[in-house]
Amino acid sequence: MKTDAVVIGAGVIGSSIALELARAGHRVVVLDRAPGAGQGSTSASSAVVRFNFSTHAGVAAAWESYWCWLDWAGHLGHDVGDLAAFRRTGLVMLDVDAAPRKAWLPLFDEIGVPYEEWDSAMLAEGVPGIDVGRHWPPKRLDDEAFWADSEQSLGGVFTPDAGYVSDPALAAVNLAAAAAAHGAEFRFRSTVVAVDESGGRVTGVRLADGGRLGCAVVVNAAGPWSGALNRLAGVGSDFAVRVRPLRQEVAHVQVPQGYDGPAVADMDLGTYFRGEVGGGLLVGGTEPECDPLQWTDDPDEAGVHPTAAVFEAQVTRAARRLPHLPVPNRPRGVVGVYDVADDWTPIYDRTGLDGFYVAIGTSGNQFKNAPVVGQVMAELIGRVENGADHDAEPVRFLAPRTGLEIDLGAFSRRRSTNAASTGTVMG
Repeated sequence: MKTDAVVIGAGVIGSSIALELARAGHRVVVLDRAPGAGQGSTSASSAVVRFNFSTHAGVAAAWESYWCWLDWAGHLGHDVGDLAAFRRTGLVMLDVDAAPRKAWLPLFDEIGVPYEEWDSAMLAEGVPGIDVGRHWPPKRLDDEAFWADSEQSLGGVFTPDAGYVSDPALAAVNLAAAAAAHGAEFRFRSTVVAVDESGGRVTGVRLADGGRLGCAVVVNAAGPWSGALNRLAGVGSDFAVRVRPLRQEVAHVQVPQGYDGPAVADMDLGTYFRGEVGGGLLVGGTEPECDPLQWTDDPDEAGVHPTAAVFEAQVTRAARRLPHLPVPNRPRGVVGVYDVADDWTPIYDRTGLDGFYVAIGTSGNQFKNAPVVGQVMAELIGRVENGADHDAEPVRFLAPRTGLEIDLGAFSRRRSTNAASTGTVMG
């Protein structure tokens, strides 16, 4: 069989790319090893919609995507059944030495993201019950300094338009259904074992069941398996930024009184949290230096059950910030494997193999940008396939809802490592 484009990965990123390529009139086949859309790392996403990034392109993509989430049905363009819902709760980014306001607020001003600067008194009013103490740097629970009283207070920056998507896996299912309505074909339980090329150009992929799909374009959106797929294709030697799989846990805690406050990004303690439907709390980590990172060579070997040690660390840190928060004895939450770039900034680019494109290094902080990533990749592929030299003169994408221009060179495989990145999931 032959098609125009093969997208490998049916998570929220791959499904978005499939939708936009199909909208552009291409015949698209999506392959995924899972039994359905959004069942890989997307299902473990915290699905926070925020705008705090260290690059103009990152903030612009997040702001454009926000308007897509607000008009999710309109973005999809088809009746696809039950829809993932965007819940606008606001988010407060607490002050932290590693990412001072002055480093990223100018990006908000340039792009037009509304925000409020809060001192400690405003923070206490905006997040009832919060401890406004400054605890930097984050510490392990067995460090006596973790429990020391704070002698300083902190504030933060509140973005009222932030929030979260109620069901990240459903968002991917929605995108896949919209793509299918445009003619895209999804093949689940399909594993790619080889990438064919001839004369420096991709010609197709081979599957574990012995089948072959001929095509002119392959898009690697395989999440934590993206590095292995690049190796199959023989690409990566000219990448200045690498990707690696990272096992991550996100805790779920029931809050007796419920939590209806804003999401909180708390790099001061090394955590973040947001409310959930029903009043619970979702708690994740921000990769503080005091915690070992669980890198893995094989995503399939990562343990799928939350561990007591990580759960206790994350929830206790959140309870240091919200003293009324209980810390249960039994861990509850989700485990996923993230596809992490060196600087936690994604790679949306072509490669040295003509026709082979990548949308990788996205896990942890690109769920929110998925609506725009599909548009960006479709634009990039269309331009390069028609002769544009993206390496010499990066493609610029004009965001349709905000009118912002996004320089896709910021996501180049050859870029210098983003020195402004926090080196954490916050990007």
